[in-house]
Amino acid sequence: MKHLTRRNRVSAGTEALALFVGLSNAASRRLGACTQCRYNSRGRNPSGNVTVDGKSYQTDEWHNLSSNITASISRRLHVQKDHPISITRSIIESRFPSPTFKYHNNFFPVVSTQQNFDSLGFPVDHPGRSKTDTYYINQETVLRTHTSAHQADVFRANESEGWLISADVYRRDAIDRSHYPIFHQMEGARMWDRTKAPNGDIAAAVLKDIEALPKHSMKVEDPNPPTHPERNPLQKEHSLTEAEAIAAHLKKSLELVVVEIFSRAKAAAVSANPDFVDERLKVRWIEAYFPFTSPSWELEIFWQGDWLEVLGCGVVKQDIMEKAGQPQQLGWAFGMGLERIAMLLFEIPDIRLFWSKDERFLEQFRGLSENLDNLRRFVPFSKFPSCYKDVAFWLRSSSSSAGGGLRANTQDFHENDVMEIVRDIGGDVVEDVAKVDEFTHPKTGRRSLCYRINYRSLERTLTNEEANGYHEQVRKALVEKLGVELR
Repeated sequence: MKHLTRRNRVSAGTEALALFVGLSNAASRRLGACTQCRYNSRGRNPSGNVTVDGKSYQTDEWHNLSSNITASISRRLHVQKDHPISITRSIIESRFPSPTFKYHNNFFPVVSTQQNFDSLGFPVDHPGRSKTDTYYINQETVLRTHTSAHQADVFRANESEGWLISADVYRRDAIDRSHYPIFHQMEGARMWDRTKAPNGDIAAAVLKDIEALPKHSMKVEDPNPPTHPERNPLQKEHSLTEAEAIAAHLKKSLELVVVEIFSRAKAAAVSANPDFVDERLKVRWIEAYFPFTSPSWELEIFWQGDWLEVLGCGVVKQDIMEKAGQPQQLGWAFGMGLERIAMLLFEIPDIRLFWSKDERFLEQFRGLSENLDNLRRFVPFSKFPSCYKDVAFWLRSSSSSAGGGLRANTQDFHENDVMEIVRDIGGDVVEDVAKVDEFTHPKTGRRSLCYRINYRSLERTLTNEEANGYHEQVRKALVEKLGVELR
C-alpha cells in the first residue's frame, strides 16, 4: 500500500504543533530577512508606559501595539461562556479528563522573549522575532505568538501526567476571512514516567492505558508503519515498543476527539437540514516532519467531500524533556487551532464573526455551554455588499537618492506593514486585503505594488462615502508611515 507522507511542510492545520516544536508562524508567515520595520518603530509611544489588561509596562523603540489590539486582549473568548471558541475548547477538553489532564486556560498573554523564542530554540535572526510579525511591548516583552510560550514552564512544573493549554495568541498577519491578528490555539501533552511505571516498563504502562480508552467505529486510514528510518525515524532514546505504544495511544486519543467534534457537527447539520447526507466519518494519518517530535503525523478528516487538516502531533523528542528537568518522562504532544475547528463545527464563514458583539450572532449560542446536545449551526443574519477600493504605490529603490532616511525601500518593505495600517484604520469593516498587481520598472528598478481592499461590515451596509473615508485615511497613512509614493 502506498504510504502517506508529508515532509518539511507546515500548514494552517498543524500550526500549533509546529510552534510547539520550535517553528514559527508556519503557514501565514512569509519568511525573509529579519529587518527592522520602520513603521513599527515610529509613532507608537517609543518611550513611556502602556497598560495591557490592567498591567503597566515600560515601552521602548520596539513597541508596536495598536489600540485595536490592546482593547481586545481582555475579551478572552476561549473562556467566555457560550462563545463558540469556548464551546469548542470544552468539547475537546471533554476527551481529556482530569485529573490525568490539567487544563491551563488563564495564562496571561504578555510573556518575555525568553519564553516566546529562546526557550523554543528560535535563532536570534529568525523572522519570527521580527517586528513585522510579532507585537512587542518592549525589546524583551511581547504578546505571545503561540501557546508554546508556556510549554517549558508546564513541563518543568510537572503537576500532572497530561495537560492542555488553551489561549489567545497574537500575530501581525494578512487580512482575509480566515486570518485575524488574534486567534486561539490549544496544545496538549501526555507523559509517562519511567520511575513510576511498574518495572520501568513504559510500553506496558501505555498499552494498559490504551485499553482504558473508549472504542469508536470510525474508519481510519493509517497505511504507514509506526516509524520509518528515513521518513519518520525512531528516537535513539526510545525503544521501538515504547514508540509504537505511545503512537497508538496518541492516535486513539485524537481519533476520539475527532469523533466527538464531528459527531456533534453532523447532529447540528441534520438539525438544520433533515435532508443532510450523512457520510461515514473517516480520518487518515499522514506522516509529517517537525524538528522536535519524532515520529510525527498530521490528522486529516474527510468532511463534506474534502480532506481537511485538523491537527499535528508526534512523540516528544527527549531533549525537550531533558531541558525541562524531566529526563525520565516520555510521551506525546499535539496542537490545533480552535478557530479552524469552530468554523467547521458551527459553519461560521468569517473569522471576524468570533469578535462580533452583535446580538444576532451571540444569541445563537446562548445556553450551549450548559447543554452541548443542543449545538446548532450558525445562521447568517445578512450578507452585506462589498465595496472594493484599490491603492497603488511605488517603493523607493535602494539605489535611489530619495530612498534613504525614513523612506521605505524594496529591501525593508514587508506586506504585514500594509495589513497593520489597514487594520488600524478600518478594523473589522475590512474583510480582506489582497495584492492584485506587482511591477518592476525595467529602467529605474523601482517596484510598484497594488492592493485591493474589500470594505464590508458584518453588521450593516457601508455607504460608498464611508468606504471612501476609510480608504483616504489608508492612502495618507501609507505615505506618512511607510514613505511610499502613491500612483
